[in-house]
Amino acid sequence: MNKLFAAALLSALPLATLAAPYHIDHMDPPLWWAGMHNTKLQLMVHGPQIADLEPALSYPGVRIAAVSRVANRNYLFIDLDIAPDAKPGNLDLRFERERQVVHYHYQLLARAPGSAQRAGFSPRDAIYQVMPDRFANGNPANDNAAGMSERANRADGGGRHGGDIRGMAEHLDYIAGMGFTMLWPTPLLESNMPAYSYHGYATTDHYRIDPRYGSNEEYRDFVAQARAKGLGVIQDVVLNHIGSKHWWMQDMPTPDWLTYQGKYVPTEHHRVALQDPYASEQDKRNFTAGWFVQSMPDLNQANPYLATYLIQNDIWWIEYAGLSGLRVDTYGYSNTDFLSRWSGALMAEYPHLNLVGEEWSTMAPVVAHWQEGKRNFNGYVSHMPSMMDFPLTDAMRRGLAGGDGDQHSLTSLYEALSLDYLYPNAGNLVLFEGNHDMSRIFSELHGDENLFRMAMAFVATAPRIPQFYTGSEILMTSTIKERDDASYRADFPGGWSGDTINAFTGKGLTPQQLAAQAYVKKLFNWRKGASVIHNGRMMHYGPEQNTYVYFRYDDQRKVMVAFNKNATETVLNTERFHEMLAGAKAGKDVITGQRVSLDGLVKLPARSVLILEVEQ
Repeated sequence: MNKLFAAALLSALPLATLAAPYHIDHMDPPLWWAGMHNTKLQLMVHGPQIADLEPALSYPGVRIAAVSRVANRNYLFIDLDIAPDAKPGNLDLRFERERQVVHYHYQLLARAPGSAQRAGFSPRDAIYQVMPDRFANGNPANDNAAGMSERANRADGGGRHGGDIRGMAEHLDYIAGMGFTMLWPTPLLESNMPAYSYHGYATTDHYRIDPRYGSNEEYRDFVAQARAKGLGVIQDVVLNHIGSKHWWMQDMPTPDWLTYQGKYVPTEHHRVALQDPYASEQDKRNFTAGWFVQSMPDLNQANPYLATYLIQNDIWWIEYAGLSGLRVDTYGYSNTDFLSRWSGALMAEYPHLNLVGEEWSTMAPVVAHWQEGKRNFNGYVSHMPSMMDFPLTDAMRRGLAGGDGDQHSLTSLYEALSLDYLYPNAGNLVLFEGNHDMSRIFSELHGDENLFRMAMAFVATAPRIPQFYTGSEILMTSTIKERDDASYRADFPGGWSGDTINAFTGKGLTPQQLAAQAYVKKLFNWRKGASVIHNGRMMHYGPEQNTYVYFRYDDQRKVMVAFNKNATETVLNTERFHEMLAGAKAGKDVITGQRVSLDGLVKLPARSVLILEVEQ
C-alpha cells in the first residue's frame, strides 16, 4: 500500500457475496495542489478489483468529471476537475459498492509562493553533474535498505557504492564554492533492480526516492538546502522506459502499456529516421518503440493514461521538491506526439522553467529538430526549451585532442559554432565537457593539462549553458578506447570514510590535480558574475596558425578568448580583430589578474588559452 503521504482508511462491512474486502495499493499522484494552471487531474487507483467500486467525492470546488475502467479490473482512472478557487484541504474519496466503502483521504495542498513563476536554469548558470551513488556516502546505514534487492559492494564497479542524498547535502559548500549554480544528480527514484541499480535509469516506482539514497522528505529538504546556498536542483527523468521490476510489471494496467505489447524488440538506434524524408515506417517505429535492453521495458506513451501519468509525475516532483528544471534522458526515443504534449504541458504550468533533453547525435540538424521554435519540414512542434549540445561537445573534444594535420582541429570548434543558425535558440543549449556515459575529458585529451584548460575555457565562455561532470576538476581518468562505465563513474575521492585522498579538502591530491581544481574554481567563479558571458553576443574569427579567437561582448563589456595549440609562443596582429579591439590597449587575464598588452600585437603563450577582459 502506498504509505508516502496518505493511508487508505477502510470501513468495509463484509458481504457474503464478496470474496474479499477491497483496498487501495497505489494512489498516484499521492497528493496534489490547489491553484494549478491545469485544473484537471487524473488519478490512477490500483487495488484488487477496485474497478468494481464506484468513486464518489464531496468537496467544494472539486468534482469527479469522469471515471474510466480499463482491461485490468485492478485499476480505476478518475478525472477530477479542480476549480481555480478550490481551497487546500483533505478530500474524502469514497469507493463504494452496496454496503462496502473504502475511504481514501486525499490531500490538496497550498502551492509555495511564486511556484508557477519559478525561474529555471539559464545561461547565467553553470551546472555540476553528480552520480549520487559515486559522490559521497553521508549515511552508511542506508547502504542496504529493507526490500531492496541489490546490496552495496564498493569493490564492484557495476554495483552500488553507497553514495546518497545526505552525502550530496554535506558537500553543497564545495559545489557552490567551485562556482557552480545548478546541481544535476542522475536519477534518484526507486530502482529496485537485482543488478546495476546504482545508475537509476531503470525506475521501479515513480513516486518514491530510492531508500538507499534517502526519503522523499529528505530529498525535498536537500533541494531547499541547496537553494539556500545558491544552488538550484535539476531532476533527471526517464520518459522512455522503466525497470523490469517496476510494480506495473506485476500487474499491467492495459495490454498496450508497453511497446510491442510487452515483447522485447531491441531498438536499432536509427535516430535520424524521425526526420528522414526517405525513412521507412518500420525504422521510425523501431526507434521510438524499440527497447534498449530486456531489463528496461519500453513505455508506450501513445496510451493516453500513461501519457497523462508521466506528465503529472514530472509536474508533481517540480512542485513537491521545488526544482529548477528537468534533464530528460533518451529524449527522442519516446513517442513524438507525446513529447510535444509533455513539453507543452510542463511549460504551460511553469512558463519560466527550463527543460533539457538528451538527443545523442553529433549532427546539429538532428538536435535542432527538438528545440522549441524550430520549424520542421514534417510539421513537428516542440515546446522543449533546451537540448544537450552533443554536436558542439563532440567538436570540442575531437578538435582539442587532434594533432597537427589531423582532420580534427580548432577549426572543428569554429565550424560547429557556425551552425548555430540551425537552432531556434542556440544560447539555451547545454554544452558539456563530459558526463557519466563518456570517457573522462582529461583522458581524451591525452593527459595534457594545457588542453584541459582550453576545454574548460571553451565550456565556460562559449554562448551556451555550461555543464561540468563531477571529478573533471581533479583530472579523473578513464578508459577511452571502448565503453567502460565503471571507469567513467569511479567514486569521487573523499566521499567515503577512510578514503586516503580527499578532493573536497585537497588532502592527497597531486600538485597537478590541485592546480586544475584551482583553475576550474577561478574560472567558474569569475563566470558567475560575468553578465557579458551570460547574455552577450559573439563574434569569432576563422582559425589561423593553429589559433582560434572569439569575443563575447555587449554594450558595456568585451571579453576576448584566444586559443593557441602551438608548442611555441604565437604572436597575432590585433589589426585582424579591429572590429572588436579598435581603441583597446590592454586586457586583464581573468585567471592571473595580469594586464596583457593589445597594442598592435597580442602574444599567446605556447599551448595556452587566454581569457581577457578588454579594457576600453
